[in-house]
Amino acid sequence: MAEAVIKPKLLKGCIAVPPSKSDVHRAVICASLSRGVSVLSPVDLSNDIKATIRCIEALGAVTRYTDRTLTIDGTKCLQKDTALLNCGESGSTLRFLIPVAAAGNVSATFTGEGRLPQRPIGIYLETLPQAGVYCRTEGGLPLKISGQLKSGIFSLPGNVSSQFITGLLFALPLLDGNSEIHLTSPLESAGYIDMTLETLEIFGIHVSKNDQGFFIPGNQSYQPQTLTTQGDWSQAAFFLSAGAIGAEITVTGLDTSSCQGDKEILSLLTRFGAEVHTTPNAVNVKRKELHGIEIDARQIPDLVPVLSVVACFAKGTTKIYNAERLRIKESDRLTAVAQALNALGGQVREFPDGLEITGVSSLRGGTAEGCNDHRIVMSAAVAAQLAKTEVHITDAESIRKSYPDFFEDYNSLGGNADVINLG
Repeated sequence: MAEAVIKPKLLKGCIAVPPSKSDVHRAVICASLSRGVSVLSPVDLSNDIKATIRCIEALGAVTRYTDRTLTIDGTKCLQKDTALLNCGESGSTLRFLIPVAAAGNVSATFTGEGRLPQRPIGIYLETLPQAGVYCRTEGGLPLKISGQLKSGIFSLPGNVSSQFITGLLFALPLLDGNSEIHLTSPLESAGYIDMTLETLEIFGIHVSKNDQGFFIPGNQSYQPQTLTTQGDWSQAAFFLSAGAIGAEITVTGLDTSSCQGDKEILSLLTRFGAEVHTTPNAVNVKRKELHGIEIDARQIPDLVPVLSVVACFAKGTTKIYNAERLRIKESDRLTAVAQALNALGGQVREFPDGLEITGVSSLRGGTAEGCNDHRIVMSAAVAAQLAKTEVHITDAESIRKSYPDFFEDYNSLGGNADVINLG
């Protein structure tokens, strides 16, 4: 197990954001379903992206990776009778590809690691058997599916992970007949669905929104593309937040017109009181006097860990609510955030659906449990710059899930992080 040992030092300077993991997941899958060769760039091989590439190869796609460029030939994808798909710890990979494999009538076995075998897939266990897919599981992974997915009406709640909706949006255009997705409750994490619809359109797939959800015409064909991937607002949020509580930081490679939901970090940091300036390709953040705010996390759950760090240094109290879905991520993120920040000297109270954070002038330092969760580790590292003594963060290797170069980028901004046994 790796541990990060951080000597407190303010981060300052300019950093280029990595490519969006969410965008790359979607582009890789659409490319694999295209009958031809697609070229995606830039692509960084985080563990989650490796999992998606590994799984589309198991379904028959052929890939080549050189110099941050991924070439995908989807000509033979979904032409296998059986496949074993190891999704690693990637919930996106699992939930995106279950209906895709079913659309290809592939008898597939899905496996996973870490907490993924326990993360919910019940929505598919309820909806897919009604559409011709046999599902066998003992309550998680491994999951075995067989049978041809049939077009029709798929009813599911909008307040569960948007990944279930995205998975169906990938699969249903391939079927013979038209399909509809009916949402039985308001849609959460809507930005991720917008990303899916945008990527589908790029690859020639048309989906229309309606009052009930989505209408998906059948018999569509994915068209291969050469695509430049987006910069990652979710990862940029860590360094933008570091600027808000410390010194001045500029993050480049960000498209301010992106439909990524975590672009909301701009307005949230502004509401905290930070000074935020944007250009078409970059964001600059400087610290000003920060004050507590109230945050509805329904649409931006992935930002909660690092927003909690900002709240630690904001005068007064910050309340974060509608965040109960964080309990079924790579860790129980509400508990993990509260325990990590309190261990370092913060004042965080945990509630069933959120957190209440009272600002402090500084943290004392100590040991924060990373809980094998990349977002907890990176958030604790951001907090460490304002500690009085060294901060030790366990499970530092978990950053490989989404941002393998995080600590290199952290130190390039003047940070002093020594990562032991990262490998």
